[in-house]
Amino acid sequence: MPDESAETGNSADPDEPREDGGSDEEHSPSEASPSSSPEASTGTDANPPVETDGEGVVGGGHDSGTGTGSPEYPDPDDDVGGISTPPDDEEMPLADHIEEMVLRFAVVLLFGSAGTAIGLLGASWAIEHIWYNVFPYAAEEVPLPHIYQPLELWLTRIKVSTLLGIMVALPMFVYQCYRFMKPGLYPHERKYYLAAVPTSVVLAGVGMLFSYVLVLPVLFEYFTFYAEGSAEIAYALGDTFDLIITLIGFLAVVFQIPLFIMLAIMMGVTTRRWLVNKRLYFWAAFFGLAFMFTFDPTGMAPIIVGITMILLFEGTLFILKWVGTE
Repeated sequence: MPDESAETGNSADPDEPREDGGSDEEHSPSEASPSSSPEASTGTDANPPVETDGEGVVGGGHDSGTGTGSPEYPDPDDDVGGISTPPDDEEMPLADHIEEMVLRFAVVLLFGSAGTAIGLLGASWAIEHIWYNVFPYAAEEVPLPHIYQPLELWLTRIKVSTLLGIMVALPMFVYQCYRFMKPGLYPHERKYYLAAVPTSVVLAGVGMLFSYVLVLPVLFEYFTFYAEGSAEIAYALGDTFDLIITLIGFLAVVFQIPLFIMLAIMMGVTTRRWLVNKRLYFWAAFFGLAFMFTFDPTGMAPIIVGITMILLFEGTLFILKWVGTE
């Protein structure tokens, strides 16, 4: 009879060891390899590939942990990476910013116009007072003003009264700038700016007084010396007051230099050391501005103004160094 083991082909005695040294337990159906699993045989994967567009997840059933399948991104207004925004800062359309700026500028113009209107009441007295004090002569030796145009006297009155309007509008301008920028300022920056408002007004007054008491008398003394003996001196009222008003108004702005430097350093915009290293650039800019706004045929006015700006700049840096600010 044929052997039964031969009929079954591969059957073997379970008690005999396998020739390859393995056991039947290693190949049991309960511990089949992943390749023999039903999922592998059907070609499906428990974690399908995630579709992206190079910037974020856009598909593939990816679960970001919220259960919605869409990724989470940080809120732009949150404190990300240590970057925070001022407490009152908020997004506004550009049109709203422009509208607010125009309204605040209108308030400044309103105050300036009111100051100009009040100045017109005493413009004639102001013209006479200034004329007899800027020339380096005794009152009886001061040359009389000459008028060469029909409306020159009235235009001069308006210019003098406008100077008063600028003085009135200056503190309001600084305050309106603060109100416009307040939402974007941190609390310590607001404190600095509020302290700067009265300081700005005081510095503007000092600049005007400096121009009236020192700069204008020196300038007109030079003009007189420059023309005396060569021609008969006849100062035109309009041209003379154009120079006077320009110098007084420009020096009111020039005397803001110490305030601008202090604010920039306290708010972390710059440092004293950087300003020292770039001082020659500032000197050149000062003389450029002086020749642009206060030019006269002799060139003396812009030189005086430029030197004044440099002295204010260097004096502020010296004070900062003396108090130990770097």
